[in-house]
Amino acid sequence: MDALPTYRALKPIKTGRDGGNDEERQPLSPMARLFHEPGSNVYIVGIFGSKTKIYPDVAKASLVNSLLKHPRFSSLQVLDEDTGEIKWVATEVNLDDHVVVPEVESNMESPDKFVEDYISNLTKPKLDKSKPLWDLHLLNIKTSESEGIIVYRVHHSIGDGMSIMSLLLACSRKVSDPMALPTIPEMKKSSPMKAIGFWSALQVIWNTVVGVFLFVGTTLFLKDTETPIKGPPGVENNPRRIIKLTTSLDDVKLVKNAMNATINDVVLGVTQAGLSRYLNRRYGERENDKGPMKWKNYLPKNIRLRATFFVNIRPSAGIQDLVAMMEKGSPARWGNEIGYVLLPFTIGLREDPLDYIHQAKAAINRKKASLESLFSYIFTKFLIKVFGSKVAGYLNYKIFSNTTLWFSNVPGTEDEIAYCGHELAYYAPTCCGQPNALMIHVISYTNKLIFVISADEGTIPDPHQLSEDLEESLKLIKAAVLARQQINGPARL
Repeated sequence: MDALPTYRALKPIKTGRDGGNDEERQPLSPMARLFHEPGSNVYIVGIFGSKTKIYPDVAKASLVNSLLKHPRFSSLQVLDEDTGEIKWVATEVNLDDHVVVPEVESNMESPDKFVEDYISNLTKPKLDKSKPLWDLHLLNIKTSESEGIIVYRVHHSIGDGMSIMSLLLACSRKVSDPMALPTIPEMKKSSPMKAIGFWSALQVIWNTVVGVFLFVGTTLFLKDTETPIKGPPGVENNPRRIIKLTTSLDDVKLVKNAMNATINDVVLGVTQAGLSRYLNRRYGERENDKGPMKWKNYLPKNIRLRATFFVNIRPSAGIQDLVAMMEKGSPARWGNEIGYVLLPFTIGLREDPLDYIHQAKAAINRKKASLESLFSYIFTKFLIKVFGSKVAGYLNYKIFSNTTLWFSNVPGTEDEIAYCGHELAYYAPTCCGQPNALMIHVISYTNKLIFVISADEGTIPDPHQLSEDLEESLKLIKAAVLARQQINGPARL
């Protein structure tokens, strides 16, 4: 067995008050406990670019009236010595312990690099478990895209990415109407069981069986190819370099409409093309000993490269529900209810860039027509209940470390919004602490589509180059669509 990092149990904590009655001392959910296991000690990191200077007093006042009213952000995670369970215990929150306002030079030479380095440093230390597991950093520094930066860091045990994003949007307001909540596109739940035809049902069963077989095989022995972007054991303990690439959502929609695809299909196709370009360059550098590289195919044949693609098992708490919870104490659905599928990427150089979209669409359609994500969620909960979170955490670690990257894609708001009283130019969420060297998260904001790369620099020393390859891939795919339309007209490609 692969050696795992040593895990220290949470120490018992005494709070400054009673912490409420026993009903308030709820144990962490099984999935939340999993995020305290080795290889799964994951943090959600989000970057907000502000269009205005950051005013800390305004931000703190906004937090008091919004985020702190959510019980998970004002509770400790405390080990019950009698039962051995980790429980939520309400506590008083001192905002000064959670809101950090560093002093920065006003006229530094490279502010964008400073922000990158600052955020990279945030991925190193872990949050103090004697306080609620979140913090917020306010940087009054002008960058190429913003006048100030807000960075939040939240332990994944507090909630999954969609829950956290919904909560942050619930704490935001439209710029066009400061009293109105932002809107997000309704996510269409594609249930494979809606199809009642015999062949469709047979397809779902077959795809699920294949998915489960590969899931089990990956747990036991099936590993991805050791490419230059596959991280070594222990990579989860390394700091991350977080890079943001802003592209045009209109360009993606143009490709989507022309190819009768979804935005998700296009995003996956662009990612597959970008990874192929990047890996070809890295293999070419090896062959040429980092000398001048001619652009030809250096890729080995039959590369196995898979992404752990995360899927929400249930609809996340709606923005209105979360606002009602914070204002009135009414319940709303919350927590970590996520499954995942193992999504293969076909790595190779293609003469026709549109082939990447066709391949990605075919791969994700097979996953949609299966119950693999539901199986991964139910199986993980079963392992936790029967064998405990350590066994479930170890098996999840094996799956994650035997694949190459994490991938997530969620729709954002189409409205320009203000968060903590500051109008936003962009937001860019991602994760750190996962047992692979690369995560790509894609989110939309107004007319932008933002790729967020979280990379271990020991494995991927040039994440900016990967970002450029993703950008170039989208340009080539768009150009191919426009060229086809000039020849064939606006018909589907």
